[in-house]
Amino acid sequence: MIDDRGATSIDWRGRVGTVDRLRILFVCTGNVCRSPTAEGVLRYKARLHGLSSVIECDSAGTDVYHVGQPPSPRAIRRAALRGYDLRDLRARALTPEDFGAFHMMLAMDRGHLRVLRRTVRWRRGAQARLFLDYAIGLGGLREVPDPFNGDAGDYDHALDLIEAGCDGILQALQRKRA
Repeated sequence: MIDDRGATSIDWRGRVGTVDRLRILFVCTGNVCRSPTAEGVLRYKARLHGLSSVIECDSAGTDVYHVGQPPSPRAIRRAALRGYDLRDLRARALTPEDFGAFHMMLAMDRGHLRVLRRTVRWRRGAQARLFLDYAIGLGGLREVPDPFNGDAGDYDHALDLIEAGCDGILQALQRKRA
């Protein structure tokens, strides 16, 4: 749902133990650039905003060719320059269990969203949407471009967009909790 500020509001239901927690899965192609960066950025920012107890996040890829590998060295380097540590993350593939385990599955681009929505049709659980639906002030930009074959500037651009999306998620969550 889009709210009056142009950002998507957060609507989730569910309990993990006795504490309400929003479980978010970020999804990209190989889980070595965009989605692990979003996972690392949201974890960091949630801690800064005192929201790490209500947000749990993970990331996965629609393809399996990087499973077990760390994020791209360029993703790690560019994120580290902004204070985000991605070194301990490892790529994994999207699993059928993910659709019941997460409240939200956020796709980095429309191709990933199509994969998620095809699977959501026959599985119950998470809502699938574009990650940048949560970003504020991007002038209609909806996808995080894949920097994998690009240069440092491409990684920085992706990181700018990911920070905007994570900020939007946190703002929507803070409004919901108020």
